[in-house]
Amino acid sequence: MTTSAPANNAPLSASRCWWLLGALLLVAISRLWRLPETGGLDFDSVHNWQIIQRLAHGDFSEFFHHGSPAFSLVYLPVVGFTHRFLAFQTINALLGITGLGFFVAWVSRQANLSGPETAGLTLLGGTSLLLTFSGRDFTMSSLNLILFTGLLRSHLARLQRPQAASLPHVAAWLALGLSVDHKFLLTIPILAVLEVWQRDGLWWRPGVWWRVLGILALPYVLLCTLGWLNGLPWYRWPAFYVLIAFPNTPNLAGRQAALHPDFTYYLRYLLSFESPLLLLGLVLAGGLVLRQWTGRLQRQARTCTVMPYLLVWAALLLAGMSLLVKAPRGLFFAYLPLAALAVLSGRRMLPGWALAVVLLAAVGQNIFRIQRELYAPLPTHYPQVAAWLRQHGATRVASTVSLGLAPYLDNQQTLTVITDERELPALRRQGVQYVLLDGYRHVTGVARFDSLQAQRPVAGWSEPALQQPLLFLEHSEYTGLGYAETLAAWQAARADSLPLRLYRLK
Repeated sequence: MTTSAPANNAPLSASRCWWLLGALLLVAISRLWRLPETGGLDFDSVHNWQIIQRLAHGDFSEFFHHGSPAFSLVYLPVVGFTHRFLAFQTINALLGITGLGFFVAWVSRQANLSGPETAGLTLLGGTSLLLTFSGRDFTMSSLNLILFTGLLRSHLARLQRPQAASLPHVAAWLALGLSVDHKFLLTIPILAVLEVWQRDGLWWRPGVWWRVLGILALPYVLLCTLGWLNGLPWYRWPAFYVLIAFPNTPNLAGRQAALHPDFTYYLRYLLSFESPLLLLGLVLAGGLVLRQWTGRLQRQARTCTVMPYLLVWAALLLAGMSLLVKAPRGLFFAYLPLAALAVLSGRRMLPGWALAVVLLAAVGQNIFRIQRELYAPLPTHYPQVAAWLRQHGATRVASTVSLGLAPYLDNQQTLTVITDERELPALRRQGVQYVLLDGYRHVTGVARFDSLQAQRPVAGWSEPALQQPLLFLEHSEYTGLGYAETLAAWQAARADSLPLRLYRLK
């Protein structure tokens, strides 16, 4: 890949800004709609919230949980204003919308999109089922979107205008990403492929390697030192990477291997739960770029523009993630590039009015899926469980696998998570009064509660949100199940009419 003419990095026109802001407002409505009724179904969302509360009290024991120390530090100041889980969810949702706007503004400048095309890209990507789902939880995804866009933007600028300072800029974005989420490790092989393709000699200039490595090492030195000063081994963060790559024991669902080649999982997910424009745009963009490079530009330098750049990222992410254990979030970094490819290829092949009709139809389909998969199961019934426990004077409660009840308990109540019913006799002796048999155990594939399930509960509630297929698919990385196996587990779980069952420990 060789350099091109200077990139179109001029500020967005006022017209495009208004189109972008209007579309972002619509996306914000979809992300925040009925958010207080959603709760924290995902274990990691509530666990992240708990880690930050503990950090505020000086407990650093899980500072490197999921290899994301900077994520906890970013949200630590929020504890000074509120401890409510909903507040953290809302801030995270707004950050996700900011990341979406950051990405679309960059693509719009690079490709000189019109106002309606800019809005169409915003809505197509922003109403994606998975991005909406992940934009309503409390995980690293929203910050990831901002940092990933910064990485793409700085790296494409480096390819377009090779300068001595460009590689350290890329390294700075990568270092920030790695400190927020270990998933940024997956970007390194793609960056390496693009750098090998570039072959402009920039890496061999004096001092470049040392500057890049120094920038990448800086967060590890600072944050590992912070952990060490608070009682953690200095190697805790690097050790996390080793355990992710080479698990030494199976998890509670029995999954141990990190590799699970399957090149149909993500294709089947995209075809069933996302807009068909995502895969169609990938194919069309591939054809357009290939024709551009083998046709009229065969004897000219291959220009580094935004379409081929995003095509490389989307294709390599799709192929690379197909080798690892699967979950739809494995393609999180690829979603907005795929949406951009759909718009960029569509504007080359369709008149403006036709592209607008196609994008509106795709957005309408996305909204229908959001309604069916995310809004229809609401509201969560965990608040009713918590209210019942307060009415009956329960102060100590156990829950099977899930933390979903935790955000609704008051300061006088404690929740203990168990992964096997054999833990219950000891908890009973310690004063635990009730145990919640939570349907989340079906989602995670932890089936160690048969005797408890055979008993008669003192109360029970439905929880449709625990029986949505996307939640099961999002946990297939944990269970190690394939696409069809995961959906079979979802179908089996739907037979449970009361996923939330409360038992008295006697």
